[in-house]
Amino acid sequence: MTDTPAETTLAQLVARSRKLGADRTVCNWGGGNTSAKSEELDFRGRQARILWVKGSGSDLATCTEASFTGLYLDDLLPLLERERLSDTAMVDYLAHCFYEPGHPRPSIETLLHAFLPFAHIDHTHADATNYFACAANGKELAYECFGDALIWIPYRRPGFGLAREVALAVRARPEAKLVILAKHGLITWGDTDEACYATTLATIAQAHTFVEARIEQAKRRLFGGMRVEPMETAERRALAAQIAPILRGLVSAEKQQILRFEDGEDVLGFAGSHDAPRLTAIGAACPDHLVHTKPWPLLVDWSPVQTSADLAETLRRGIAAYVAQYRQYLADNMQQDLDPDAATPVYRAADAVADPHPRVILIPGVGMFTTGKDAAQADVSAQLYHRAIAVMRGAEACDGFISLSDAESYAVEYWPLEQYKLKLAPPERDFARRIVLVTGAAGGIGSAVCRRLAQEGAHVVATDIDLAGAEQLASYLNTHVGAGRAVAVKMDVTNEESVRVAFEQAALAFGGLDIVVNNAGLAASAPIGETSLGMWNKNWQVLATGYFLVAREGFRLFQAQGRGGNLVFVASKNGLVAGKNAAAYSTAKAAEIHLARCLAEEGGQFGIRVNIVNPDAVLSGSRIWDSTWRQERAATYGVAPEQLEEVYRKRTTLGVNILPEDIAEAVAFFASPTRSLKSTGNIINVDGGVAAAYPR
Repeated sequence: MTDTPAETTLAQLVARSRKLGADRTVCNWGGGNTSAKSEELDFRGRQARILWVKGSGSDLATCTEASFTGLYLDDLLPLLERERLSDTAMVDYLAHCFYEPGHPRPSIETLLHAFLPFAHIDHTHADATNYFACAANGKELAYECFGDALIWIPYRRPGFGLAREVALAVRARPEAKLVILAKHGLITWGDTDEACYATTLATIAQAHTFVEARIEQAKRRLFGGMRVEPMETAERRALAAQIAPILRGLVSAEKQQILRFEDGEDVLGFAGSHDAPRLTAIGAACPDHLVHTKPWPLLVDWSPVQTSADLAETLRRGIAAYVAQYRQYLADNMQQDLDPDAATPVYRAADAVADPHPRVILIPGVGMFTTGKDAAQADVSAQLYHRAIAVMRGAEACDGFISLSDAESYAVEYWPLEQYKLKLAPPERDFARRIVLVTGAAGGIGSAVCRRLAQEGAHVVATDIDLAGAEQLASYLNTHVGAGRAVAVKMDVTNEESVRVAFEQAALAFGGLDIVVNNAGLAASAPIGETSLGMWNKNWQVLATGYFLVAREGFRLFQAQGRGGNLVFVASKNGLVAGKNAAAYSTAKAAEIHLARCLAEEGGQFGIRVNIVNPDAVLSGSRIWDSTWRQERAATYGVAPEQLEEVYRKRTTLGVNILPEDIAEAVAFFASPTRSLKSTGNIINVDGGVAAAYPR
């Protein structure tokens, strides 16, 4: 016990936790927990012993002081004298032990930290010690590695029973220095913060050295050697981009999913190995993985000697078989009592059933797709499966990888205390699980659309011929809305290959698309006598041909995905009422509008909606009004260019300038999966109440 002031104890604990969490070979995302004990003054001014422990659902790598909860230790210790305590009773009891109100619900493993007599404790799921924890001969090899310093605890689901068993084992063996929990993880401790951290790292390093030496001595080929060699990088990524929308459509049958693609050396080496079919059927490498990876991945029965069409069909069959297997797993275990110590049996709640589709899909020779409700969750699934591959590698060197049984997996996956973590997430926003591609994203209207949809949960593919501008926007969204929410892609809408490659990059980034906003703009017009053929052609190349190329690629992707889709054309009032001295621009915009109406008719059978937003005179933030165009419009009104916004403000019935954000709001209405779900082929004019786009 330390008498260090609370803020110092807690600050040390946060710093230690973040260092541990920063290394994913030491601590999985969201997994593991740490603690420290100290003497504090309670609200009455009396000395009290406090346990600081990580709150449920937080990640050690990003934790702050607000992620930890303080509990009165003297109120927790009497529980050690009980022989049984249900999960519900434990949670209710802990709720009465808070040192300060307003902190998160404490970790599921709080009592493990409370019952052990050490001032500082780390519980991690390090790859190196899980080599033993998940190995058939792990116990014997762990004792060979650590000797009498080790206490080995057979698998038991986390909670009161496990905490008490560990505490009693340590009490019986006070000379021990570490505990390994079978099929789970590692517990280490120290009298000081520094000693605890050093012990944790030294223990992990010792395990790593032992197992690596064993691997070297065995001279075994990794995972039995390669069964399917990786395709060349460009070839496999092109195939991944082609297959991603098909896969996304298949795994989104119940809930829309965001996909992540990875083709690192460890993934390719494992997915294409001889041992992969056996190992992928065994189970998860750690209980904490289950919520994000399910008990097993889908290993696709395909190799590059087959065609992409074969892969698509194999995916359909494989996912159907996986869904059937998962539903059978539910049926076989759904009558299991999830809290045997409760007064009455606790079964899975009807609304807690997870989506039965795979979270991890391994394609030999190609790579790995992972899924999630957003890019961050798909990334978590990927991170955890990298850790699973590492653990399987080490465990195989320790006489074979083992995992939880189906019953044990189910008891963790549907454990009410684990389900509670999922309920901490806020309600999903309107564009959650949706992916939008916006052309002309670096401009005023395009960037406003990207910001508007991203703020409501969308993932954004920001495309523009100005890549630097698109990258700046994507960086802003990733910083202010959420990491991994946006990517920037260079696209010249007039170039067929550029458009194709941009959609390919979108598929690789997030798995597909739900919304395409055709927004790329051009401002080049003049009186008919001064309109060159080049000016005429440029308008039609961007505003007609460009919109056609983007829409066509969008239709192709939507149809491959098989989940419908949504196109929004940002056209112009000039497409309805011709603008003065703007024949090239107005006719191209009219063609754009008619193209959209044609596609609305064509897309209905595929569930693809196509709608049109017609802006009028959006000056603020819009690059369409730069230089020559602004000067021409100003000359039309006989005013200086800097007076143009005031002129347009006076022309509107509301007396306000039309902003890019106004256009973004109209786009959001048509793009929404809820607000205009039954609307297609329609037009919204955003004009401030002006009847025409040129002066009367």
